[in-house]
Amino acid sequence: MSTPATNPGAFQPLPPLTGRRIRAAVVGAGAIGRGSHFPALARLAEEGETEVVAAVDIDANAVEAFSAEAGIPHAYTDLEQMLREQRPDLVTICTPPTLHRAQTVAALRAGAWVWCEKPPVPTLADFDAVEDEEGPAKGTVGGPYASIVFQHRFGSGSRHVRRLLAEQAMGRPLVAHCQTTWYRDTAYYAVPWRGRWETEGGGPAMGHGIHQMDLLLDLLGPWSEVKAMAGRLVHDVETEDVSTALVRFENGAMATVVNSVLSPDEVSRIRIDCERATVELTHLYGHSNDNWRVTPAPDVSSEEAAAWQDFGPDVPSSHLEQLRELVVSMRAGERPRSSGTDGRTSLELITALYKSAFTDTTVRAGEIGPGDPYYTALHGGAPGWAPVAREEVSA
Repeated sequence: MSTPATNPGAFQPLPPLTGRRIRAAVVGAGAIGRGSHFPALARLAEEGETEVVAAVDIDANAVEAFSAEAGIPHAYTDLEQMLREQRPDLVTICTPPTLHRAQTVAALRAGAWVWCEKPPVPTLADFDAVEDEEGPAKGTVGGPYASIVFQHRFGSGSRHVRRLLAEQAMGRPLVAHCQTTWYRDTAYYAVPWRGRWETEGGGPAMGHGIHQMDLLLDLLGPWSEVKAMAGRLVHDVETEDVSTALVRFENGAMATVVNSVLSPDEVSRIRIDCERATVELTHLYGHSNDNWRVTPAPDVSSEEAAAWQDFGPDVPSSHLEQLRELVVSMRAGERPRSSGTDGRTSLELITALYKSAFTDTTVRAGEIGPGDPYYTALHGGAPGWAPVAREEVSA
């Protein structure tokens, strides 16, 4: 698959989206493309919003089989050829993290909006390079923009709780807990690109816990400082297999964050204690209204508590719900959620978590930028964590 954008001056705005379907292409014919991205696109196609015009994968057999099964008219093994010939409005990227930057940049330079699976890119330097290719950075109003898949932000439950917290209906948020404790065995890490900094970007903090940390940030707002630890307790990998962190937010709230792939009793959890109520989300890979619980303080009236506990019609978190909002942003020519500064915030927290853990220091928001080793590699070159170069053995 050709990924480098070889002609930076090739950007040409696509036709207006008014009155027509959004032409979409899926890059990556693996499980996430087949099981999450395409079904969301297909549902919106039924509603007259989208049409999937192409699929791309380095494996010709895989992309041809996927296209045949899904009724996608064009199958490619070369991304740039697809971009030239099909000129999609939206490219959804479902490939390993190490490919995200080059593929996103190629799509943006072709004038397409991008919806990229998490983790967005391996480093803050990569993220900033992507943002430099968006429409506004090139002097084009209204896009294209690159958005990250953080589907846990979307749905009726997170929307309701976000509003309650923003309005401080339950009082100030004070104490929080963010937990992604999952289980992955040695067979999981037998896949060559997993557990390696170069190809996966990081361990459970980056590849697993990023969803809950992103949702926590979406609910509580900007963080100000982090102090963390990380370890390899079980798996023979370059990255960590467990991390813990203490995070302070700009609003004064304090949180504990735990990310693990060592936990047989798997759960994803966010708990926020406010002055007048505790709100808690307990689920695994996605949530509906029933996964949220609001516990009022003893002095809260039953009427007020009932209002807090009324989540409205149930709209589960999903790729579909995020895609719906992205399509609205595309048609309006507006920056979507989970892009730009809003999409960068969880990656910055994760980068700071690694720096804190590997240097035994407190790291503050905004501290990591060009010139900092953690800006260009999440391991920061730290002894014991940075990949060890293999010496060539002469015959």
